[in-house]
Amino acid sequence: MGSEGEIARKPRFLCIHGFRTSGEILKKQVLKWPQQVLQKIDLVFPDGPFPAQGKSDVEGIFDPPYYEWFQFNKEFTEYTNFDECLNYIEDYMVKHGPFDGLLGFSQGAILSAGLPGLQANGVALTKVPKIKFLIIIGGAQFKSPTVAEKAYSSPIQCPSLHFLGETDFLKPYGLELLNSCVDPVIIHHPKGHTIPRIDAKNLPTMLSFIDRIQKMLIDEKEK
Repeated sequence: MGSEGEIARKPRFLCIHGFRTSGEILKKQVLKWPQQVLQKIDLVFPDGPFPAQGKSDVEGIFDPPYYEWFQFNKEFTEYTNFDECLNYIEDYMVKHGPFDGLLGFSQGAILSAGLPGLQANGVALTKVPKIKFLIIIGGAQFKSPTVAEKAYSSPIQCPSLHFLGETDFLKPYGLELLNSCVDPVIIHHPKGHTIPRIDAKNLPTMLSFIDRIQKMLIDEKEK
């Protein structure tokens, strides 16, 4: 047949869920997106490495089990099990990859946005291909000075799509994160700290981003 769409493989994303939720919960929310979006990307939803060590904010809304990627102090400046988290993600990517990009929500979005810089500095994901694209939902920067220093020592070069919620408590920090990105595309939505639906107004922005990264994969394959 030979059409471009059939030749090209879909961009493949590792989807990193929020704190004390799960891959299954993130999947349920993302799969409410329009089929025009979902049919163009390949999404994989692992659980975090650690069972939740406390109450989940989604208890009573989504069923357990719940997981977390790493732990932190009240100020979010000191992390526990962070290296274990990085190793777990890398091992998962080695076993189930290759992956082109990362999609993350909340704690998963903070991780996703920081990983390209950590990878570029040889701190994380040294055994897997370079992360090429990001989809960040309710994200922010790492607050740990030692991690942030390595994650944002140079601007995040890969194309990134950022969902910013009007009433999201993380919105100011999501805006800060944009300053670290060379090529951010922004979708504003009226909700809070959640995975938003993609409405008719935002759909063209989302499809345009996916088409652009798809073309990048085709161009890379032809080189």
